[in-house]
Amino acid sequence: MRYAAVMICGVLCGIAGAYLSTALQAGFVKDMSAGRGFIALAALIFAKWRPWYALWATLLFGLFGALETRPDVIQAVIGLKVPGPLLGGLPYVMTVVILAGFVGKAIPPRAGGEPYVKER
Repeated sequence: MRYAAVMICGVLCGIAGAYLSTALQAGFVKDMSAGRGFIALAALIFAKWRPWYALWATLLFGLFGALETRPDVIQAVIGLKVPGPLLGGLPYVMTVVILAGFVGKAIPPRAGGEPYVKER
């Protein structure tokens, strides 16, 4: 089960890296992840290590990230023009706000970080 999970994780990380370097940044540059790993870890903590909740948490944080590219939508909804740098920092600010305000005690899985030793 763990080997299958590692294989799936490797495939998904490869797809994510290909997306970052081709679609999002249009080139391989230094610091191209720009803190997205922090947001992914925050989504996992926010979901309390439950896969379906983590899916919804990542979609929520993805929505905050997508708002940076569409300031016209925000202007249409709230009626104010919001500066681009403020929208760029919105995912990180909302990550801190959500973790500080809405997450209670999030206990990680017991086997997390422990190496797998096959019984003999």
